Amino acid sequence: MEIPKVQEVIEKQVLTVAQAVEDKLDDEIHALERLDIDDLEVLRERRLQQMKKLAEKRSRWVSLGHGEYSEIPFEKDFFSVVKASDRVVCHFYRDNWPCKVMDKHLSILAKQHIETRFIKLNAEKSPFLAEKLKIVVLPTLALIKNAKVDDYVVGFDQLGGTDEFSTEELEERLAKAQVIFFEGESSLKSGAETRRSVRQSTKADSSDSE
Repeated sequence: MEIPKVQEVIEKQVLTVAQAVEDKLDDEIHALERLDIDDLEVLRERRLQQMKKLAEKRSRWVSLGHGEYSEIPFEKDFFSVVKASDRVVCHFYRDNWPCKVMDKHLSILAKQHIETRFIKLNAEKSPFLAEKLKIVVLPTLALIKNAKVDDYVVGFDQLGGTDEFSTEELEERLAKAQVIFFEGESSLKSGAETRRSVRQSTKADSSDSE
């Protein structure tokens, strides 16, 4: 095919796409123009109800301890926590370096994802749960939905195999398990910055290399 003909075909394709976009915009404009005052009032009321329901949900979540990364002191409290919240991420930990790395990431995500309860439980002080849930490697995250353990993140193998994973990588793994809400883009600004700040602040807290 000669170059002028190729250009002509490309131009026609571009014009076709542009026309389709323009037609869609025209349809949306006409639809808005057809709305009368009553229609707009219905839309406004519907939106207000949605905002009210969301505010009520957020208030309930906060009352249950969502928005913070907190430790459950006794394993018997685990059951009341998972029954109260639809989505729970529980970090089974011990006092070592890998668990401190996980702590830093979870502290960030707890604030970003108020829809989910983020908790930690000392595995060595929770022998019944550790055995029941087959917790062997630490850290282990138990991902709980509707009071049932649905998935696990064991160690760092699913996060690149090192402690240098970013908070976004953990966020995406939790989203894959549908234990947090996720719209396709991270709620965090920069993976590199998050990874750096987590590692720096964690190393400042502890020299434990286990």
